[in-house]
Amino acid sequence: MTQTLGIIGSGMIGGALARLAVAAGLNVVVSNSRGPDTLGDLVAELGERARAALPAEAARAGDLVVATVPLRAYDRLPVEALAGRTVIDTMNYYPDRDGRIAELDSGELTSSALVQRHLEGARLVKAFNNIDFRRLFTSARPSGAADRSALPVAGDDPAAKADVARLLDALGYDAVDIGTLADSWRSEPNTPVYVQPYMAERPEGLSEEEMGRWFFETPGVPVPAARVKELTDAAVRGSVGGPPSAVPRR
Repeated sequence: MTQTLGIIGSGMIGGALARLAVAAGLNVVVSNSRGPDTLGDLVAELGERARAALPAEAARAGDLVVATVPLRAYDRLPVEALAGRTVIDTMNYYPDRDGRIAELDSGELTSSALVQRHLEGARLVKAFNNIDFRRLFTSARPSGAADRSALPVAGDDPAAKADVARLLDALGYDAVDIGTLADSWRSEPNTPVYVQPYMAERPEGLSEEEMGRWFFETPGVPVPAARVKELTDAAVRGSVGGPPSAVPRR
């Protein structure tokens, strides 16, 4: 059972996962590229179960490790420290932010397969990449709740996927196995299960200020496991990468 969650990347998805983990009674070691001193406010908010560290230290400390950095920085993830670890990849390919990556544009690799190639010796599992950070935090529900949502997971190692499914359950979500890392495109940007199913219909004509308030205040829409499976099964592989406005940005 996971006791400590290591997190590499302290952006919106990383922060939401850290808060959910602490609420579930887990210890959290958070890190980013700017150093532990920049994480004082987050650690103070999370409380005594959290501490800040360098990425390699967070990797070694976690029973499971979340890699939630912009995809363009995937090659800075600490290979040696993550060897032998189960690593949860929340990253998505946004060409406007990450630059063009030929192997992804051609469909030769999924973004997770690209990251797995870099992290030789790690057991990569794709998860938490298809929901925006606000709904990720606010839609978590106890096991068995009628309005509990599910999230897709993909990976090549069955035991690693089982460990990640147990973490999802502890954090408030069911898991739907959508296959291997080669199948992980089914939950990427521009697929039916990406972001929109978890959000209420957005009103038209909102100002920028009203849009921000709507985004933060509007509850999520429950998406049960059967619906996640239906959506991922219906996905057709087409253009890769998200648009400039895509969320979440990890």
